[in-house]
Amino acid sequence: SGATLVFSAHGVSLAVRAEAAKRGFHVFDATCPLVKKVHVEVMKRRNEGYQIVMIGHDGPPEVEGTMGQSATGMFLVETAEDVSRLSIPAGTRLTYVSQTTLSVDDCQIVIEALKRKFPQIVGPKQDDICYATQNRQDAVRVLAGRCDLVLVIGSPNSSNSNRLRELAQKQGVSSFLIDGPDDIRREWLDGRNAIGVTAGASAPESLVQAVIARLREWGAAGVEEIAGKPEDMVFALPKELRVILVE
Repeated sequence: SGATLVFSAHGVSLAVRAEAAKRGFHVFDATCPLVKKVHVEVMKRRNEGYQIVMIGHDGPPEVEGTMGQSATGMFLVETAEDVSRLSIPAGTRLTYVSQTTLSVDDCQIVIEALKRKFPQIVGPKQDDICYATQNRQDAVRVLAGRCDLVLVIGSPNSSNSNRLRELAQKQGVSSFLIDGPDDIRREWLDGRNAIGVTAGASAPESLVQAVIARLREWGAAGVEEIAGKPEDMVFALPKELRVILVE
């Protein structure tokens, strides 16, 4: 009791917030503002009497946190097949939100399935997919077109990193998810002429450089950086931390 607790960028459920308050934790809320936007949308729509379909994967902490913004009236779907199995009475006020780290293309397929089955469904005013996620997916499409192997740096439980690997694979290019240089296997590189390296949104630049250094050690003749879309968005520090810095 009284310890410091940090809510990660993925966000947390209302139950976690209530438990933190009950225990008297000193809370720093580092929830990503783009995730928090989805939480606000869920609470606003529930207060207006809507039931909510969330498009996302079962298990990741972001999905757990968003689904936990309401104790009732929420449904989780991952695929168009999941949509076909939804049983929601006609006339129900219905809306949808999505996990911020999904594949843009896969999410659109599910949205179209929802609109076919529930013509009355409404969506958020703005797309929920995180700009960093979308930019990286756009970049991987370009990267995969120029390489015969793509290495994605990211944790196995990172949703956006897994989507990058899947996207490269769908482009017909061998792709592997790695935590760092020690995960690279020499046999992956046999017969490869060009190797693409990308990273999930949370992977530190130091890991990217370590992977490039390892590939150089193993004979990479040169490194070319493909220019992506510039990202200049800046988020404010959690208000609790700003107060401490001012003091």
